[in-house]
Amino acid sequence: MQWRKEWKILFWLSVGFLAFFFLPVGEPRFQGAVFEALELARWYAREHVLLCLVPAFYIAGAIAVFVSQNAVMRYLGPAANKVLAYGVASVSGTILAVCSCTVLPLFAGIYKMGAGLGPAIAFLYSGPAINVLAIILTARVLGLQLGVGRAVGAVVFSIIIGLLMHLFFRHEEQEKMANMAAMPAEEGGRPLWQTALHFFAMVAVLIFGTWSGADYSGFFHAVFQVKWLLAGAGGLGLGIILGLWFDFAWWRLAAVAAVVVALSFVRGISPLIPFTAGTVGLGIAANFEKGENREWLEQTWGFAKQILPLLLAGVLVSGLLLGRPGHEGLIPSRWVAGLVGGNSLGANFFAAISGAFMYFATLTEVPILQGLLGNGMGQGPALSLLLAGPAVSLPSILVLHSIMGGKKTAIYIVLVVIMASITGMIFGTFFG
Repeated sequence: MQWRKEWKILFWLSVGFLAFFFLPVGEPRFQGAVFEALELARWYAREHVLLCLVPAFYIAGAIAVFVSQNAVMRYLGPAANKVLAYGVASVSGTILAVCSCTVLPLFAGIYKMGAGLGPAIAFLYSGPAINVLAIILTARVLGLQLGVGRAVGAVVFSIIIGLLMHLFFRHEEQEKMANMAAMPAEEGGRPLWQTALHFFAMVAVLIFGTWSGADYSGFFHAVFQVKWLLAGAGGLGLGIILGLWFDFAWWRLAAVAAVVVALSFVRGISPLIPFTAGTVGLGIAANFEKGENREWLEQTWGFAKQILPLLLAGVLVSGLLLGRPGHEGLIPSRWVAGLVGGNSLGANFFAAISGAFMYFATLTEVPILQGLLGNGMGQGPALSLLLAGPAVSLPSILVLHSIMGGKKTAIYIVLVVIMASITGMIFGTFFG
């Protein structure tokens, strides 16, 4: 057995050596791809880490600390009412304008707290797939048929994929049910409505902080105009709730609020700065707390350590291979456009598997598809990419592997690709 280990080491050393030996450093496409990878990582750090991931980490940490495991098992566990569990999970994305990466801390939180694999997977898929703004933008830009197809397909997908994952791993789910039966009943604790308001305030900060409505009209643009006021109101509400019901020291909360307000009145300053000051200040304040508030910070930091490095590595690789919207990586965009024309099974499969590995920030899939449709992409492959792309990405695959293991991750990706391909082909047959 020892010689096998040494040969394995030699193999990977040789692969690494040959990769660097033949590295096409002087090639314009390679240099451009490296630049695109760094640009995408920089854009991701500026637009998503502070506004999306940090609030999501706080929410995930709060799930682990403030939500009882009995409650999670009761409403989302393997023995929960299937209609309620899958119904709530499948439509959760309508209020969360998050991408496939931002939903990961939330998924990790409910999954580790004992949620059944099926409802947790339904939430994982629906979270980034069916937010209201993305559905409306799809219908407006790409056509009503694709918009409706995306909305209906995403809800149905999340339920079917969740049920199949539950079926494939039913033995593990049965063990969860047995553990739930053996769990002692919890006594005391704060009222459910207080915990619910706590989460409502955090979700409000996440939703309004990431609200994208600058290029639209009507309600979405109106909300965009006051998004920072609404996000600030959510933060203020969170501070009051923490002080009233969660035994957080009022003077620490007041100090954080004072810094945020002072920065907000500095002329010409980006709203991102007071937003960041608030999130960082809350973490610093929680560090000096005791009990569950300090544990909240520790759980939040635990999710950040596990997820953020893998996401950034995945974004770099995705940018290197596929570039950014409107910019090419190592893989020429004309290859992709040429392979997704018509409505064949191959075109739908390629669109689905490409979408599963590409990184789409919230709403960016729409202009990308608009360009591909203009270059001859079929309606079926377009829906295949819409159903696979926003819900899965290379960065999210790396993180899912660390959360639920390689086997579950691989089966989840295969189910997404197969179902997206079949649905796209059926859609293209009738509407292509």
